[in-house]
Amino acid sequence: MSKETKVTAAFVRELFHYDPETGVFTRLVTRQGLGARAGDIAGTRKPSGYLSIWICGANHMAHRLAWLYVHGKWPAHEIDHIDGNRANNAIANLRDVTRSVNHENLRSARSDSAHGFLGVSPFFGKWKARITVNGKFQHLGTFSTPEEAHAAYLEAKRRLHVGCTI
Repeated sequence: MSKETKVTAAFVRELFHYDPETGVFTRLVTRQGLGARAGDIAGTRKPSGYLSIWICGANHMAHRLAWLYVHGKWPAHEIDHIDGNRANNAIANLRDVTRSVNHENLRSARSDSAHGFLGVSPFFGKWKARITVNGKFQHLGTFSTPEEAHAAYLEAKRRLHVGCTI
């Protein structure tokens, strides 16, 4: 049995109040041993930027709990933060999507990227733009600056990625 099947919408509603406008969970009961009192805002921000909440001996992602709270069932797939802000758990900012659609809505380059532009990499003194579509790379061109390469990437992303909200 997964940790999610142990936690029901009714149980979450007994423990927390969720504000769908702000995405904030507030504790309804004091939990001895956790140092959490009724009225406290629930959740801990992870290094990834996501918020998690401790329930029944396990951490649960707040965005998945928000979906459960509002819809009464766990999401079928992944929860995408439409605006790219992993801490914004307002229900209007969340959508249940496949992994591929979720990845299409990425907004920033990997943290180990020296230039900080999504879809861009250095290429023999120039900058190469490429995008992945249906698991395959598509070369978008070579450019003089990372900004030009990024602009080409964004144009292609908006055209080719159905999950993109940029």
